[in-house]
Amino acid sequence: MLSKEDRRIAGELKSRLNEIVRVLDLRVFGSRVRGDADSESDLDFFIEIEADTPEVRRRISEIVWEVGFEMDRVIAPVVTTRYELDHGIMGVSPLYRNIEREGIEP
Repeated sequence: MLSKEDRRIAGELKSRLNEIVRVLDLRVFGSRVRGDADSESDLDFFIEIEADTPEVRRRISEIVWEVGFEMDRVIAPVVTTRYELDHGIMGVSPLYRNIEREGIEP
């Protein structure tokens, strides 16, 4: 059960990320989606982008930090590309299976 505030944070994050990179998929997962979060719980995001570079990864980290700081929430991103999902370990990882199972689009 994602709160209205968490949905607002997700919208802001996606908007800012789309300014620097094409976001293919953005999902929220973890305790805030399951409804067992407490006041100290982070907000977990799965972010799939089309392609990345070290510069893109750096900018994503900056944006995640900025949005979290501005909205008083610790944001924990999992960033990957379609290629990594199709050909790398991420596509078969237990973490990704969990994201597929419980992750929701905000």
